[in-house]
Amino acid sequence: MIDTRLLLNNFDEVAKKLEIKKIDLSTLDQLKHCALEYKKSKQDLEELQAKQNADSKRFGEWMREGKAIDELKKSLEENKKKIQELLGKVAQYEENLTKLLHAIPNIPDERTPKGEDEKDNVELKRILEPKTFDFPPKEHWELGQKNGWIDFEGGVRLAKSRFSVLRGEGARLNRALINFMLDYNEKRGFEVVSTPVIANAKCLFGTGQLPKFEEDMFKISGKTEESDGSECRSELYLISTSEITLTNLYNDTIIPLEALPIKMTAHTPCFRKEAGSAGRDTRGMIRQHQFDKVELVAITHPSQSDAMQEYMLETASGILRELGLPHRMIQLCGGDLGFSASNTVDLEVWLPGQNTYREISSVSNTRDFQARRAKIRFKEGGKNSLVHTLNGSSLAVGRTLVAIIENYQNQDGSIDIPSALRRYL
Repeated sequence: MIDTRLLLNNFDEVAKKLEIKKIDLSTLDQLKHCALEYKKSKQDLEELQAKQNADSKRFGEWMREGKAIDELKKSLEENKKKIQELLGKVAQYEENLTKLLHAIPNIPDERTPKGEDEKDNVELKRILEPKTFDFPPKEHWELGQKNGWIDFEGGVRLAKSRFSVLRGEGARLNRALINFMLDYNEKRGFEVVSTPVIANAKCLFGTGQLPKFEEDMFKISGKTEESDGSECRSELYLISTSEITLTNLYNDTIIPLEALPIKMTAHTPCFRKEAGSAGRDTRGMIRQHQFDKVELVAITHPSQSDAMQEYMLETASGILRELGLPHRMIQLCGGDLGFSASNTVDLEVWLPGQNTYREISSVSNTRDFQARRAKIRFKEGGKNSLVHTLNGSSLAVGRTLVAIIENYQNQDGSIDIPSALRRYL
């Protein structure tokens, strides 16, 4: 959530930055109206309260001096009624403003260029040259089925479309990738963590998935048993990324300064409804409802977050380099930037079967946006301040498997194994 004081004191500047994210202008107008009403009513309330305090003091003095107090008493009673009425208005304006702010995205920083959509993203650099094939390279879905690695029909039979089953060498390679990624990240100083894949609404609000993106989450509702044996109604969600659980390990927490930065990595299955993606990537494993992902999360001092983002980018890129997979770094423009991100750099891996680069990781700095929602603070000089949180895929396991299948294919349809993974197999 963006800073309310910053919004009230610099509304036009904040609104101009939010326009880069292509936020609806009517939403900004509504936000401005509510912010101005809240600010004005609060100022009026403070003036009435100051008058009430001054008149109450005068009332006591006049009582002691034996002066006539009837008019002053009447004024105090009328002013008290006005204060009570205005307190209700201020509370209502504050509630309305808070609800609006919950749906307002993070402010993009100076690294984020203007742009409408992914076509306006900016390529930063390329790492490794794509291999030249002396035959037309096939796509992963064809090779995966030919080698018995991927069973798409089985996924549909067990669940529905956009689910798949990995079998034999495909399943073993998937497991090898997870272990390789976790080991690599651990060597880079990220603590390996295993978290639940179900989270409550408070956690999803903290990292920005709720309330705006509820339609893209798989929701679990029902009765749960509490520790005292009682039953209660609960609303839980299958996580779309372990960014949710890793970050919220510290929700409503004050972290000692010396504990920063906190660096974590986790493997989890992830679940997304892929709402609004009908017709996109319907074949293969690029866009699935369930997929494995190894995540990086960092919680830092605000002065460290830019350097940490670069470190996380190099970590994710290092895995691709070790696997011999050509890729590039892309700075996302405002129109393609995620809700919680202040800026994001994507890693896109080369897929020769598709003859294009496809996203395999996003490394985002959310500044204090998530920390304000989740109440994650640190203590410095006797004062509590908000941390900065960062997250990044390291990597999407299924897409890495896809990239290996397409980049390491042979003319006869067989697939070589990258040397970095052989010890895991």
